[in-house]
Amino acid sequence: MRCLTLLVVCALWAPAQTALVWTPELSMRMQNVGSVVPSPDGRMAVWTQSTAVMEGEKSEWVSQVWLGTTDGSRRFQLTRGEKSAGAPSFSPDGRFVYFSSGRSGKPNLYRIAVDGGEAEMITDWKGSLGSYRVSPDGKWVAFTAIDEDKDEEKARKEKRDFRVIDDKPRNHALWLIPAEAGSEGKRAPRRLTREPYHVTQFDWSPDSRSIAYSHVPAPEADHWGKADLAEVAVESGAGRALANTAAAESDPHYSPDGRFVAFVQTTAPPRWPGEERIAIVTRAGGEVRTLSLTRDERPNLAGWSPDSARVLFVESNGTRNGLYALPLDGPPLAVYETRRGVLQGLTLNAKGTHAGAVFESPEEAPEAFVLALPGGKMTRVSEANTGLPKPPTGETRLVRWKSKDGLEIEGLLTLPVGYQEGKRYPLILNIHGGPAGVFNESFTGRPGIYPLASLAAKGYAVLRPNPRGSGGYGKKFRFANLHDWGGADYLDLMTGVDHLVATGVADPDRLAVMGWSYGGFMTSWVVTQTKRFKAAVIGAAVTNLWSFTGTTDISGFLPDYFRGEPWENFAGYQKHSPMSHVKGVTTPSLILHGEADLRVPVSQGYEFYNALKRQGVTARMVVYPRMPHGPGEPKFQLDIMQRHIDWVEKYVK
Repeated sequence: MRCLTLLVVCALWAPAQTALVWTPELSMRMQNVGSVVPSPDGRMAVWTQSTAVMEGEKSEWVSQVWLGTTDGSRRFQLTRGEKSAGAPSFSPDGRFVYFSSGRSGKPNLYRIAVDGGEAEMITDWKGSLGSYRVSPDGKWVAFTAIDEDKDEEKARKEKRDFRVIDDKPRNHALWLIPAEAGSEGKRAPRRLTREPYHVTQFDWSPDSRSIAYSHVPAPEADHWGKADLAEVAVESGAGRALANTAAAESDPHYSPDGRFVAFVQTTAPPRWPGEERIAIVTRAGGEVRTLSLTRDERPNLAGWSPDSARVLFVESNGTRNGLYALPLDGPPLAVYETRRGVLQGLTLNAKGTHAGAVFESPEEAPEAFVLALPGGKMTRVSEANTGLPKPPTGETRLVRWKSKDGLEIEGLLTLPVGYQEGKRYPLILNIHGGPAGVFNESFTGRPGIYPLASLAAKGYAVLRPNPRGSGGYGKKFRFANLHDWGGADYLDLMTGVDHLVATGVADPDRLAVMGWSYGGFMTSWVVTQTKRFKAAVIGAAVTNLWSFTGTTDISGFLPDYFRGEPWENFAGYQKHSPMSHVKGVTTPSLILHGEADLRVPVSQGYEFYNALKRQGVTARMVVYPRMPHGPGEPKFQLDIMQRHIDWVEKYVK
C-alpha cells in the first residue's frame, strides 16, 4: 500500500510529459474584446470582454463592461451578472458609463457611475431596441427602436402569426428620452421620426438641437443601396432631407463646428462589390461635395479632427489596415498604420483627441488599445487575454505569387508548428467569404469557424489567399471577378497552391480545401474542377446561383455581379454554378450549414449534398438549428472547429 501511495504521489508531482498545444477548446478560452471608447477627457476608456459560457443548457457569449485608465495602469470590471452588458459609452461630463443590457428580460439602456455602484435603468422598453447616443449637453438619450406591438404578440399566442412578405416592415424609428428622471422618478420617451422608413445610423449635432440620420425603406439587408440622409430638429420634430440621391448615403457625422455633415456615399447606382467615397454637405444647404478618393475606395468613417479641418477614417490596406485623415481639400494622410496586425472597431472619443480600438496580430490575442491623436502612441488598456496559455501558433508569413495572367496575388501562409525548411507538409487552402472580404492579420488562435492555430499544431500549413475580388487592394482588383466567379479567381487560388508546391512547402499529394459563404461557393467549385484535393469542408455555400438568387435575403447581389437577373442571363448563372458541374466529383466533402441562414439558405447545402450522395461520393452534412449565416453559439463554434480538424485528419493525413 505504501508503494502504491508513493507511486500516486510521484505521478501527481511529476512534470507534464506533453507540451501544451493549441486546440479548439483552448481557443474557446479566449475572450472577445470590443467597443473600446475613450472618455471625453481621454483619461479613461471603457470596453467589453466576452466569455464563452457552455455549461449545461447554456451556450452563449456573455459580455461585461470594463473600465480602465488610458495609461494602462488600472482597470476593473464595471458590470456583472448572468446577462450581457454591451455598447458602452461615456456621458459628456465623464461621470457615467451608459450601456445596453437584457438584464430586465428585454434589452434596455442603463448607466452606472464610473466609480461603480448600482446601475440605473434609463429606458423601460417593451419592444425592440437598437442603437443609442447621448446628446453632447448630456440632457438626452436618442435611440432607435420598435414600439411594442400587443396585437402581434396576441396573434402569436393565438397561432394567427402568419406573415405577408414585405408587408408592414418592422422599421426602427428614432426616439428620445431624458437622461435625468422627472420628479416622480420616471422618464417619458418621445418619438422623433414618423416617416415610414427604417432608421439606421445617426449622430447628434454639437449644439444638441438636431440629429442627422440615415434611413432605408425597410430593415432587410437588400435595401442598403436605398439609404438617404435626413435631419430632425429635437424640439419641434421637424425634419428635412440632407442627401437624397440615386447613390446610397450613410453613417453621418457632424463636424465639431456644426457647419458640415460628413458621410459615406456610394456610386450611383450602388454596387455590391463596394465603391464608396467620403462626402460632406453643409447644414445650411447646398450640393453634396465628394472628397478625394481613398486608397481602397471603401472607407469606414470614424469622425472629425477637433478643428473640423479633416475627416478621420479606417481602411484596409492589403492584409493590414490603418487610421487616415482626409482634408476637406487634398489627398488622405496616414495617422496610424499597423506594421503587423489589424485594428478592429476604431471609435473616437467625443472631442476627437483619442481613439479606441481592438488590436490583434497572428501571434497576439485581441486586446483593447487607446491611441492619442494626432500621432501619439498606442497603449494597451485591457488584460483580457494576457493570462491565456501561449503554446506555439505557427509562424504566419505574407506570401505573393503571379496568377495565370500575370496579376500579383498575395495571401497569408501559416506554417506548421516546428516547421523545417525543405520538408513538405500537408496544405489546407482556406478561402474567405465575400467575395469582397479579405484575410487580414488577425489572431490565428481565435475561436470561430477555422481553427488555424490548432491545424498548425497538427502539422498543417494553411494558405489564406486574397484572390481578385477581395477587398483591401483597390477598386479595380475588387471588381476583377464580375461575371467570373470560378474563373480567374479560381486560377488565383490554384496558382497559390502551385507556388507553395514549387517552393517545397506543400505536399502535392496531401491537399485540403475549405471555405464559408463565397468561400464555400469556391470550395464547392474547386471540387467540381479538380481532383487534386483529398478533402473539402464546404460551409454555408452558394452552390446554385439561380436558386440562391430566388431565396436569399439579398436578391440584388448576384444580378450586380452577373450583369442581370437569372432570367436575363440564364447561361451565365448556369455556367458559374457548382451544381452545373457536380457530375464526377470524387473529393470527400463535409457540408456545414445553419438552418436559420437567410443569407445563403440551407437549401443550397442540401442541393450539393444530395448530388454528391446520389453519385456515391463520400459526403456528410451537418445542419445547425437556430444558426444564421455564421456560428454565434459557442458550442456550435467548438463543434465546427473540431469537425474541420477531424475531416482533414481522416482524409488527408
